[in-house]
Amino acid sequence: MVVTLEDNKRTAIAVKLADMKATQNLLIANEKSLIAACPDREITNRLENFLRDDQKNLDIIDTVIVQYGIKAEPKETLQQEYEEIEKMMEDSEASLFDKVAKHELLKHTQAMAGVLVHKAGQVVGTDIAVAIAPLNAVNFENRGHEEQLKGIMESLSTMELTGKPSDSGLWSRVQDSIAALSGIAGSIISRTDSEISICELIRLDHTKVFALFSQIAATNNPQELQEHFGQVYQDLCAHATAEEEVIYPVVRPYYNDIQSLYDEQARMKETLERIKAMDCEDVAAFKAAVEILAADVNAHVKEEEDEMFPRINGSFGNDQQKQLATDFKTAKSKIQDQRLVSASR
Repeated sequence: MVVTLEDNKRTAIAVKLADMKATQNLLIANEKSLIAACPDREITNRLENFLRDDQKNLDIIDTVIVQYGIKAEPKETLQQEYEEIEKMMEDSEASLFDKVAKHELLKHTQAMAGVLVHKAGQVVGTDIAVAIAPLNAVNFENRGHEEQLKGIMESLSTMELTGKPSDSGLWSRVQDSIAALSGIAGSIISRTDSEISICELIRLDHTKVFALFSQIAATNNPQELQEHFGQVYQDLCAHATAEEEVIYPVVRPYYNDIQSLYDEQARMKETLERIKAMDCEDVAAFKAAVEILAADVNAHVKEEEDEMFPRINGSFGNDQQKQLATDFKTAKSKIQDQRLVSASR
């Protein structure tokens, strides 16, 4: 069986995620430009807060793309549009109000793209919903930024038209709007203020692969079996290789049984290759083989989460764990990039 992922719906989500990353980079560039151009300290403070949030959110979007496991390029039309926005931000003839208005529209576009991806993931597959879950924090924060940008636009328009600042109650009204948004969205959108830890990142992989196993168990359609196993194959290969490159060597001094994890993953890779060579048209045999794989993965996951995670939490500080998360994500991303290059040849 050739492992391919040709589902148009999944590819479309990958493109949308690539669009979101391009948008996030532009938001950051815009905010740096607006901070440099704005003379009002109150507005500048808010823009600086946006910049910190958006730099963190860029990391979350990167994490989601790696967790999703399918990479794509942003649409060419989007890239052309964003080049025009960059020119506008550099245009000394454009007013600060016009630049902020364009930025607010871009922020709205990003918020709606996040909601669209979230809803699409829920429809297309449980594994996708798991992979993109961290995006909820970005979606929530973008909505709060939108409310503040409306306040900034009101303040700038008042100043440009009258030469006087807006009334002192403006920012309290903005905060009331954000509080109301929080009340409305709180039960729908989960907000994560801290970075994703290495254990949480690994657990996301575990949760996603079990979602895929569940989807395989629930279908007898050979095309769907191939699609879901294709994602299992790619995800587990990238996950295992990244762990062996980044996590296991660092944890080894604190966990005497680390070799068992290497051995289990070696057997898992052999099983993956055997299933990859099977004909998924023989549904019963194919699903039986995947069921054995799922049981082995479950035992491996239990050992990692029950034994390895406590060693990580007890032996490494927050900064070390953040670095491990960054290195793990980078290793997975590199593996996915190499796969993408190979597939395009």
